[in-house]
Amino acid sequence: MISGAEIMVKCLQNEGVSYLFGYPGAAICPFYDCITKTDIKHILVRQEQNAAHMASGYARASGKPGVCVATSGPGATNLITGIATAYMDSIPLIAITGQVNSWLLGRDVFQEADITGACQPFTKHSYLVKDAANLPRIFKEAFHIATTGRPGPVLIDVPTDIQLQEVESFHYPAKADIIGYKPRTQGHPMQIKKALQAIKEAERPIICCGGGVVLAGAREEMIAFARNSGIPVAATMMGIGVMPMDSPYYLGMIGSHGRTSANKAMSEADLVILCGARVGDRAVAAPESLAEKAKIIHIDIDPAEIGKNMTAHIPIVGDIRLVLSELAAKVENNVSQDWIDRVFGLKAKYPPRGEAREDCVEPRVFIRDLSAMMKEDAILTADVGQNQIWAARNFNVKEGRFLTSGGLGTMGYSVPAAIGAKIAKPHRQVVAVCGDGSFQMCMCELGTLIQNGVDIKIIIMENQRLGMVREFQDRLYGCRHIGTVLEHGNPDFVKLAESYGIEAARAENNAQAKELAQHMLQSNKAFILVCSVDPEIPSI
Repeated sequence: MISGAEIMVKCLQNEGVSYLFGYPGAAICPFYDCITKTDIKHILVRQEQNAAHMASGYARASGKPGVCVATSGPGATNLITGIATAYMDSIPLIAITGQVNSWLLGRDVFQEADITGACQPFTKHSYLVKDAANLPRIFKEAFHIATTGRPGPVLIDVPTDIQLQEVESFHYPAKADIIGYKPRTQGHPMQIKKALQAIKEAERPIICCGGGVVLAGAREEMIAFARNSGIPVAATMMGIGVMPMDSPYYLGMIGSHGRTSANKAMSEADLVILCGARVGDRAVAAPESLAEKAKIIHIDIDPAEIGKNMTAHIPIVGDIRLVLSELAAKVENNVSQDWIDRVFGLKAKYPPRGEAREDCVEPRVFIRDLSAMMKEDAILTADVGQNQIWAARNFNVKEGRFLTSGGLGTMGYSVPAAIGAKIAKPHRQVVAVCGDGSFQMCMCELGTLIQNGVDIKIIIMENQRLGMVREFQDRLYGCRHIGTVLEHGNPDFVKLAESYGIEAARAENNAQAKELAQHMLQSNKAFILVCSVDPEIPSI
């Protein structure tokens, strides 16, 4: 005989899971007890939302699904923002929650919450387990759903009595066979033929790559397509890092906080090739007006994303890696030199902004300095706010990764995501960039960091403001500032770090910041660098 909890653990072992990120409670204790008998490493977080963010960072760095765990009621509901963050950015995640005994469901007992119902909009699928015998099938399906097609989170909610229920034997299915779930991988030959013809006829083509290219592991295919076609490449925020930023084909990030050169090139193009990008309002201000001026080729694994925000004249549903590989093999370089001169002339015309200062740290300059110091395969996580834009516009991603919450825009993401990424890739440099507002949403995870010996580096841009919101207030609300001033409310971040036994320092200008960053990167332990930033320095 074998219990449901033991089955859950065996399922994870069969899927090759090495790490769990979670927080225990009564309703998930049977499962936790079984974890003690395995070599699966449990990372105790300080708040459940951060368990999902750590699992997300782990998934994005490792290429394997991340697993987070919480108990019933508030433990489960605390996961929701992290699950929604993963959903919006298409991150493969398995969320396991404990639940009250099945005969008590719907009676509003202690720590009961309908988590499957609450998470329905933010998961690819969710399961409320009613029989322990179904657990092997459910886990196999969950991992399959999370990692195929457009990746995303799957929730498995297991009542306490189901964890304790015993069945005769355990058998893990070799494969998942889900009726009606057959993601298309190969692009339709006719659509690819149409795309190649459109590329041949275009005078001002541009490629726009999004997070889907990263998720598909199609970096080399994208580089080959750009090289063989000669078409310049722009990226959404989630597509940063697909093209090395020093590539001769790369224009920069598009969007409301993107490069002027990239945005102008997009607006002047007569053909836009969208690769794994939904082009939301932050990426393209008026997508339909662009579609009226240019022919749109839209490639995505998820048919629901094609044409969602912009009319797709040539839709191609399929695995981006396979589609780009086929396009790269068949495309011809017909791009006019006039167009190349035009777009890269724009890039030269609008150089990066900011100059080093002696009275504070100029963050844009510092991020460029930091980028030059870090290894080519380094991982940078950025939070949400001005710090996100400073990092996205100025960090030169070469062979590494840029991780941020691009879809939901979740503050407090960078530090837990960095912890997850470092656990996945312990030999890589991992640096988190955050603002003083976003850091205070996740600073409890310093305990997780130090308890597990995770040597990430954290940079806090302290301007004593919620800078991005303040910019909106300046631009749209007559500079009427409310709720955006952190002054006289921030802790001493250096002393806070030291109270956890973490080395920390403060930089008052760019020269100090550069010197301290070099020291930080040479350290084999966690380090927090606090940068004093002028609150008047803009995002771009």
